[in-house]
Amino acid sequence: MAVAWADYLAATRQLDGVRRDAATAASEQARTVQAAREELAAVRTRLAPQEAQLREAGVPPMSLVPAPPELTEATRTMTGGSGAVLAALREANRWAHGADDVLAARGLPGAAHWPARPRNLLVYGPLALLVPLLQIVAYLVAGSDAVTVLTLVVGLPAPAVAFGVGWLAVGRLFPSRPGERVDRTFRFGALTCLVPAVLTTAGIVLAMLAA
Repeated sequence: MAVAWADYLAATRQLDGVRRDAATAASEQARTVQAAREELAAVRTRLAPQEAQLREAGVPPMSLVPAPPELTEATRTMTGGSGAVLAALREANRWAHGADDVLAARGLPGAAHWPARPRNLLVYGPLALLVPLLQIVAYLVAGSDAVTVLTLVVGLPAPAVAFGVGWLAVGRLFPSRPGERVDRTFRFGALTCLVPAVLTTAGIVLAMLAA
């Protein structure tokens, strides 16, 4: 009887372990399914405005529908269980997130993923160099003439004007996604517009004094 009781306790413990493992697996499965549903909702939320924007841009509706090979590949991925489905949905969400950046960058899709400073430098930089270049050309042509002095005086508010134009252009070229603000890198943009003007003005004044 002692041996039979020991066998019974061992079987009971084994059955309890199996029951616990099954409960843990079921709970993990339920969490994975819930996460997949939430990920699917997020992907659909991202894709809906993208589809509308592409249709407004004149993209044919047939191009917005998955092709048969794509459907076959997606079906093959779905057969791997809820974990594979969740991984595929997360990957789709990352692709949709990148598509948001590309669609938001009007005319500059390659710079959409860049950090804010290098991206904004594409806007602030040319604007900051425009007036200093004109001042240098005026000095090379007119020397220490009144034309050069006039360009220096006119160029005094140029950094502020360049920064204001750049501020607006960054918002137009790199609009933010819904619920986010455009990162215009205020201090970086101001320095980018100010430094070339100061250096150019100082160099021209020193050259005029030396002449």
